[in-house]
Amino acid sequence: MSNVSLAKGRSNARKKAMQALYQWSMSGNDLSEIEVQFHDEQNMEKVDQDYFHELLHKVPEQVDELDQLMEPHLDRKLTELDPIEQAILRLSTYEMRNRLDVPYKVVLNESIELAKMFGSETSHKYVNGVLDKLAKQLRTIETHNK
Repeated sequence: MSNVSLAKGRSNARKKAMQALYQWSMSGNDLSEIEVQFHDEQNMEKVDQDYFHELLHKVPEQVDELDQLMEPHLDRKLTELDPIEQAILRLSTYEMRNRLDVPYKVVLNESIELAKMFGSETSHKYVNGVLDKLAKQLRTIETHNK
């Protein structure tokens, strides 16, 4: 897989995973059922399947730790966040913490795009602000050298 198609596949995986995580947080349905539903009902052809699976299962597995990392950077309680913003921030926090192979600027840019696509009019600004602070905490060397 070329870098362009790998990047696009991961971008598509983030998009689908964010939607699946939103569905999980709203419905409480089993993650495996949600994954099967996405494969049955969504066009998953250009999605990095392994990355989608990882994000869909690892984010909920680590949700308490991810929320604890995020909370100091929020201006309100986590439960008061828009569910789309919450799904984007959890996914992005997971990547910042666990996927050091993904540059923090990629995580930031992808998250902003997801917020613009699915969130409210100002979601992207909020997501950017939270993740920028989080990057300084979790990606000290990367952010220090920019």
